[in-house]
This record gives sequence, C-alpha cells and structure tokens, in this order.
Amino acid sequence: MNIDFIEALNEIERDKGIKKDVLIDAIEAALISSYKRNFNTAQNVRVDINRQTGDIKVFARKTVVDEVLDPRLEISLDAAHEINANYQLNDIVEIEVTPADFGRIAAQTAKQVVTQRIREAERGLIYEAFIDKEEDIVTGIVQRQDTRNIYVDLGKVEAVLPLNEIMPNEKFRQGERIKAYITKVENTTKGPQILLSRTHPGLLKRLFELEVPEIYEGVVEIKSVAREAGFRSKIAVYSRNDEVDPVGSCVGPKGMRVQTIVGELRGEKIDIVRWSEDVEEYVSNALSPAQVLEVIVLEDEKVARVIVPDHQLSLAIGIKGQNARLAAKLTGWKIDIKSESQAETELGRPRSKAESDELYDTDAYSLD
Repeated sequence: MNIDFIEALNEIERDKGIKKDVLIDAIEAALISSYKRNFNTAQNVRVDINRQTGDIKVFARKTVVDEVLDPRLEISLDAAHEINANYQLNDIVEIEVTPADFGRIAAQTAKQVVTQRIREAERGLIYEAFIDKEEDIVTGIVQRQDTRNIYVDLGKVEAVLPLNEIMPNEKFRQGERIKAYITKVENTTKGPQILLSRTHPGLLKRLFELEVPEIYEGVVEIKSVAREAGFRSKIAVYSRNDEVDPVGSCVGPKGMRVQTIVGELRGEKIDIVRWSEDVEEYVSNALSPAQVLEVIVLEDEKVARVIVPDHQLSLAIGIKGQNARLAAKLTGWKIDIKSESQAETELGRPRSKAESDELYDTDAYSLD
C-alpha cells in the first residue's frame, strides 16, 4: 500500500463519514490476524501503518527476560542490549519482521476491512434514518412476494410487509407504489430490518395528519382511532378552536379529504365522530350513523347502556356487531345496546330514566 491508499481513506472519510484513523486501526488489527494465519506464527506482533505514506511494517514484540523459555515471545537481556543498551528486564522490545510479500496480503486484507466498515457505516446511517420514522408512513415500491411477506423497496433499504399485515381485499403487483406504516425498526447483524403494516390503526391516523391541514397545524386533534382494516374504521376528533368544525375539517370540501384516504385504504369505510369529555355524548357520537335516544353511564363498571329507536337497532349494532364493537374500542367503554321497545317490554310500560338501570342484561359490546 502507498500514499494512494491514504488518499482513498481520506476520500472515504469525506464521502462516508468514517474516520480515517478508525479505518487504519481496524486494518492494523486485521493485519495482525492475517500475519499470524499466513505465516503460522504465535508471535506477539504489532502492525503499524504510516498515516502519511501508507507504508506498513510488522514488529515482533518480545519481553526482556533473564532466561528465554519461548523465543517467539521472549528475548534475553544480552540480546536486547545488542539492540539498545537502555533495555531492562520486563521491557518490551520491538523487532521488525515485515515479510517480503506482506504487501499483497495487506492490500487484500485492507480491502476487506474497508468494505466491511463501509457496509457497517451505511447500515448505521440507514438505521438512524429510519428509527426516526418508526410509527410514521413511508412510500415504497413492491419488489417481490413469497409465502409470508411482501418486500418493499424504500430506496436505501428493503422493508418487510408481512402478509398478515395487509388488508383482506389487497393484492399488490411488482413495481406498484404503496404507502405503509412502520411498526418496528430493528438493528440486526444483517443490517436494519424495517417492518411495515397496512392494517395498523396508526396508518389511518397518519393519513389524516397528511391530508388534513388543521390536524397538521394542531388545531384539530385525533383523540382515538378504532379500526377493522379493510372493512370499517372510526376516528374521534376534537377542535381546540370553537370556530373550527373538527368533523368538517376531516371530511373536507365535498368529502374530498376523507375520500382520498378511503381510496388509499381500498374502499375502507370511515366514520368521523366528534370527541367529547362527556361520556354520554361521546358514546352517542361513536355509535354514528345510528341515532341514540339515551346513554346511561355506569362509572364503576365502565359500562355505557344505550337505548336506540327500534328501527335504528340493527344500524347501531352493525353487521356482526361491527359498529358497536368499533364504538367500544374508540371510546374505551363497554357498550350495551337495547331498542326502545325492548326497554319498554321488559318494564311492561313506558320506561322512566330512573328505571333504565334495571333494563339491561350482562351482554354488551366490549373492546375485545
């Protein structure tokens, strides 16, 4: 190796951000192993690379002793004095033992070390870039698919989208651009591993943040999200400004904002409801689009007992209980729904509010 090698290290330092001294230290350590392996020696050696010229020298390090038991590791005091009269017992003497053809081995070893360090540095930079994007949306290009995963090119790294993290109605073609939510970024021995999802509730939240300026600016806040990916979702929103309608902001002019998100989620239905500190109002809103007549809150049990008009019962419950189930997830309350006629039948006469507490059985829609 020569000064061109040093210049190459300087260029790597400028382009890749890897310090030249760090590379040289790593090369020196690797050359010690190469020397011992190629020349079948157990000597204690030191490799020195000149930082200016790139010249390489190998030195055998021997301890000064009275009686030499292992000549590979020890040198007598008399022999040491022949090199330098100042040596004393237990000093370390360095004797140059650079092999004639060591340059070839050094060049090959240096190339391997530099390549490995560049790869490690690039992996580190990729990890640092994507760890900040955890729980955020990225756009990538579908590369290929196997029996378990879809592999998505994010530019500098290939991310993994498990098949159980895509919506039931989704199929992707090679070369197709997709948006996905980063659920986890791990730094493994093979480099950064980035896991994606298309079903995570965070994807819906981030899409609204991207599409609705009022959310991005902090005027409108997303309080809660409940999602059954590919079918239906509910999102609760709140406005810090009384003059700004949070639901209208998310729907957008002529429904354009929410329709853009629906399109991205392949037709998934989205209910946008107004969040409220008042549990009765919040639960009532969460059961949208059904009309609610009354909500009775049992704080100790965290149960909301709801009465709806007869013709609204199936709408409030939803197909296979989906609407009520999502409302429960959204609000964090267990929800028990009855029609008005059910309530009156159980009493045998029109109910009063005081009697409503006795009208419910133990079956209710919960967060599960």
